[in-house]
Amino acid sequence: MLLKTYKTTFLQELSTLYDAQEIESFFYIVLESFHNIKRIDLAINPNMEMNSMQLLRWERVLAELKKEKPIQYILGETEFYSLPFLVNENTLIPRPETEELVEWILKSTKYELQSTKLRILDVGTGSGCIAISLAKNLPNAQVFAIDVSEKAMLIAKKNAEINNVKINFIHADILKIDSFDQLPTQFDIIVSNPPYVRNLEKSEIKPNVLEYEPHLALFVEDTDALLFFRKIAEFAKKNLSEKGKLFFEINQYLGRETIELLERLGFKNIELRNDIYGNDRMILCSL
Repeated sequence: MLLKTYKTTFLQELSTLYDAQEIESFFYIVLESFHNIKRIDLAINPNMEMNSMQLLRWERVLAELKKEKPIQYILGETEFYSLPFLVNENTLIPRPETEELVEWILKSTKYELQSTKLRILDVGTGSGCIAISLAKNLPNAQVFAIDVSEKAMLIAKKNAEINNVKINFIHADILKIDSFDQLPTQFDIIVSNPPYVRNLEKSEIKPNVLEYEPHLALFVEDTDALLFFRKIAEFAKKNLSEKGKLFFEINQYLGRETIELLERLGFKNIELRNDIYGNDRMILCSL
């Protein structure tokens, strides 16, 4: 069957569940994954064909997409900050907003790099996307990453190998410990994209996220929505270097509350930034 012909079928089969632009995105993601060709290649060679085995693989993807399973989980891979990452149901799917956080960290460290070998800690690393992207772009940095999920950490370790970076991974629960014997006592950067979606916000979450992505990494109780931010900030007070910086990805509805929490804990130079969609999403502060 011609790939071009199958594209029409693919779009029609999914048209009641997704908008046309999203379906096209799915198609070209699978095209590159299965056939190692890009959109332009198919446009230049519209008579490209696939065999029966390849068609069967496409049909399996189509069936999973009809269940609203994320394409990244179907393929078991995604891209973040131009790097390849394995993902599964034990890890959150890295998002563009988090790429913006990585970019902010890298720009903020430009001058420190001239004289300092940075020590970086990523709290709640998940797939390892933040820690690995920083390590890849800051080759002289010493990067540590912790997570409460052993299954997520297995994926993160594989991703570090794939991207040829050294990360010091530690299985730990930030809510239960104040310090780690395996860690240095001082960090130049502490960063976290912790759970921050309140249960009351579940109605806003799409089924492909709610039914497939790990709730452990997503949700917090409505009664203590800033639990992780408070705990990580308390840890940072004890473990940030003199000129160290703390970065968070935050709940878009709790920007003011997060700033007030950090102020109460003694943090200064607090900067709140919007993401590409105009939502309050990132905070930088120092002591």
